[in-house]
Amino acid sequence: MVVFRVSENINIKTTDGTLVKYLKLKNPSNLLNETVYISSYEDFEDLKRVFTNVGDNYKASVIKEMKIRHLSSFPKELGVLNLNEYMIIKNLDLRYEKFKHVEKKENSFDSLYLNEKKENLDNQLEGILKEDISLIIIGNPGLTISEMICSCTALRILYEKLSKKFKSVKIDIYLNASENKYYSRDKMIFANQSFINKVSALSIDVKEFCSYDFFIDASSVTKRSYYKNLSHIDAWLYKFGMDYSKISQNDKYNTINLDSYKVKKELVEKMQNIKLKGKTLLFHPYSADITKSIPKEIAISLLNDLLIKMPDYTIVSAIRIDNKLDDDRYVDLSAYSRNFLDFSYIISNMSKIFTVNTATYHLADAFFIPTLVIFTDSKLNENFTKYPLSKVIYVKDKSKNFSKFIFRNESLIMHKFKGWAKLKSSKIIKLLETF
Repeated sequence: MVVFRVSENINIKTTDGTLVKYLKLKNPSNLLNETVYISSYEDFEDLKRVFTNVGDNYKASVIKEMKIRHLSSFPKELGVLNLNEYMIIKNLDLRYEKFKHVEKKENSFDSLYLNEKKENLDNQLEGILKEDISLIIIGNPGLTISEMICSCTALRILYEKLSKKFKSVKIDIYLNASENKYYSRDKMIFANQSFINKVSALSIDVKEFCSYDFFIDASSVTKRSYYKNLSHIDAWLYKFGMDYSKISQNDKYNTINLDSYKVKKELVEKMQNIKLKGKTLLFHPYSADITKSIPKEIAISLLNDLLIKMPDYTIVSAIRIDNKLDDDRYVDLSAYSRNFLDFSYIISNMSKIFTVNTATYHLADAFFIPTLVIFTDSKLNENFTKYPLSKVIYVKDKSKNFSKFIFRNESLIMHKFKGWAKLKSSKIIKLLETF
C-alpha cells in the first residue's frame, strides 16, 4: 500500500475509458481526505512514470502510511499484513545503490524483508458483531490470466467463508490501472465472478477507503516466497489468512460465468456448425512465453498428425497456427477470439483440449473439459495445479547457452528444439483417449 498526494490536478484514462481523477491536496490538516490517495506499490510506480511523461510540475508525494492507519475509521486489514511496504522496498533499493556494479534481480531479496507471517482469518474476525460487511481489495490479485483465474477461486472460497459468519458480504476490487494496458481484460475477469460487487481502477481516496469495514492489500504479493513455492490458489488462500491444507481439493475448482455474456452471433453459428460434425479438440500450442511454446514447425507437424490419426474430431484453434493448411476438419477461430470471454466460450464448447502451459487449462477446469497440458522444465519453480480432468506431459528443455556473457543470446543457444522433437503425436493421442 502507498498513501500519497499529488501536486497538480490531473485525470488518468484507463484502457476501458474510465477516468481516474487526482486533485491537488485540500485541507492538509485533515487526513480523512478526498484528496489523499491510496494505491498499490506497483500502480504507484506506474503513476509516477505517467506524471514524468506529462510534465515536471506533476509529482506524487508519499505520506507516512501509519498516519492514515491510525485514523479511527480506517478499515481492519485481513490476511497477511502488508505494513510499510513502500518504505521497506525503498530502503532495500538504497542498499543496492551502494553496490551499483551488482545487478538486483527482480524479486530476489524482497521476500526477505516484506512480511510473510502466517495469519489466522478466524482470529482476525473474532469479536466483529456487524451483520453486513464490506471488503475492499487493492491491487491485482495476480498478473497473468492464469494467476487471476486461480485468485478468483481463492476469493470465492474466502467469500463463502465470510458468508457463513455474516449476513451479507460486499467485495470490491480496485485494480492497477495507471499504466496497465491489460486493465480492460483484468476487469472483465474479476467482474465475471458473481460474488464480486464492483471492479474499479486505482487509486482510491482515503475518505472512500475508510467507508469499508475490511481491506486486503494485494500489492507485491507475487514477490513473496510463498507465492513462488505454493500453487497460485494455495498462495492466495495463505494471503487471505486461510489454511489451504485444510481446504478440500474438490473445493478448489475454477468458475467462469457465461450467463450474462452476449456471444457474437457469428461465433455461435460457427460453433454450432463445428459441433454438428462430432467431437471437438482445441489445439493450443503457443504461449506468450516462448519457453512454454511448441516450436512452430513441430506444432504444425503435430497438427497434421492429429488430423490424420483422430478422424472423429474437428481440430479447433483460437490462435493462428498455419495459414496454408486446408482441411475441413481444421477450424481457425482466431478471428472470433477477441477477449477473455470469447476464448472462454470457445473452450466451453470443446470435447477435449490439448494445450501448452497457459491459462487454457485453468479455464478448461471451469467447464469440466478433459485437458492434456504440456509442461517444460524451463521454469523449475512453477507449480502445476492438479485438476481432476487434467493430465501432464513434461518436455525436457535441452537447450544449451554457449554465450559467455551475462545476457541471453538466442543465436548462441544450441539444441533448442531437441526436447520438443521427442514429443510424439502417438503419446498425445494415447493420453487423450484415456479421458
